Amino acid sequence: MSFAFLRASVRRTALRASVPRAAPSSAPRVAFRKFSTPPPAPEAKSRSNTGLIVGVLVAVVFGGGGYYYATTSGDAETVLKSGVQAIKATTKFTPSQEDYQKVYNKIAEVMDDAGEYDDGSYGPVLLRLAWHASGTYDVASNTGGSNYATMRFAPESAHGANAGLDVARDVMEKIKAEFPWISYGDLWTLGGVAAVQEMAGPKIPWRPGRIDGFAEQATPDGRLPDATQGGAHLRAIFGRMGFNDQEIVALSGAHALGRCHANRSGFEGPWTFSPTTVTNDYFKLLFSESWVWKKWNGPKQLEDKKTKSLMMLPTDYVVVSDKGFKKFAQAYADDNELFFKDFSAVVAKLFELGVPTQQFVSSDPWTMKTLDEQKN
Repeated sequence: MSFAFLRASVRRTALRASVPRAAPSSAPRVAFRKFSTPPPAPEAKSRSNTGLIVGVLVAVVFGGGGYYYATTSGDAETVLKSGVQAIKATTKFTPSQEDYQKVYNKIAEVMDDAGEYDDGSYGPVLLRLAWHASGTYDVASNTGGSNYATMRFAPESAHGANAGLDVARDVMEKIKAEFPWISYGDLWTLGGVAAVQEMAGPKIPWRPGRIDGFAEQATPDGRLPDATQGGAHLRAIFGRMGFNDQEIVALSGAHALGRCHANRSGFEGPWTFSPTTVTNDYFKLLFSESWVWKKWNGPKQLEDKKTKSLMMLPTDYVVVSDKGFKKFAQAYADDNELFFKDFSAVVAKLFELGVPTQQFVSSDPWTMKTLDEQKN
C-alpha cells in the first residue's frame, strides 16, 4: 500500500472545498489538494524530566516483566498492565488527552519533513503502518490486531506484506524516544489518525489503551491481503477481521493515498494524481478511466490508458467488477461526504481490532485536533 514515483514540485495546488469542516474560531480553514502526478487537462469541462523517568522505568519494569514471562510463563498482558500501573504510581503521571494531542502534533510535524521520500510526505506510509499493525486480527481466535504492536518483532516485521514499513517504524521510533510513556500500539494507530486528518481527510475517532506485547504474540504470515487475488480472497481476509462488503470497499478508499514500489511489493506507481490528499478520487478514477493491463516485466497490474501514469492492483479492479462491491464503490464515487463518513467509521473500527474494551482509558473515542485547527 505504499509507493515510489515522482516528488511533488507543487504541493497544495488545487482547492478542495467539498469536505465540510467544523467552523474555526477565526479565519476559515481551507484544505488544498496536493498533486504529485499532473492530472490530464479536463475534456470539454520544552521537554519535562517526567519523560526521562518514565523511559527508565519502562526499561526496568518491562525488562523485569519480560524475565517473569520467560521464566514463569505468566500472562504477558498481566505483566504489561502491572508495569503500566507501576510507572503511573512511581511518576504520578497519567497521560491526559492533552498529552496525546502533543504526540499527535509531533507526528503531524514530522510527516511533512520527508525530504525526497516519495511525494514529500511520510503520511501514506504511516497510515499503512497503522493499517497493517491492526489488520492482522482474527475474530475467531481473538488474536492479532493493534493491541500488542507485534510488528516490532521478527518474523512479522519481515512478512512480505510489511516490506518497506521499516521506514515508518523508524520515523515512529524517534517520536517514541520523545514520548516514552506511549505504547507502540497507541503510537502507531495515532500516527494513522494524524496521517488521514492532516492529509485533508475526515476526523478519525481514536482513544488510547493498547499495550505492548512480546514476540511470542506475533501473528503468522498471510493475514493481510494479497493484491494479486480476487473477490473471494478479499472477503476471506477482511471477513476474518469482521468486516462486511461495504466496509471492505470503504477501506479500499485508502488507496487514494500513496504509491506502490517495485522493490517492495513488486508493483509500481500511484493510484491517484494527488497521493498525499484524501479524496474519493480512487473510486472516481476506477469508473471514469479506461484501465488496461500494463506491459512490463513486473506482476500483473493495470494502468490508465490515457496517461499511463496511474496504476490499479487486481484487487482494486475487483471493487468495480464484483457486483457486491460495485454498488458501494459507485456510491462513494458519486458522494465524497458519504465516503468520508463511512471511511472514518471503518478506520476507527480497524484501529481498535484486538483491543479489549476495558483497556481503553475512555468509554468514548476522542477527536484529535489538526495542526491547522490549533492555529485558528
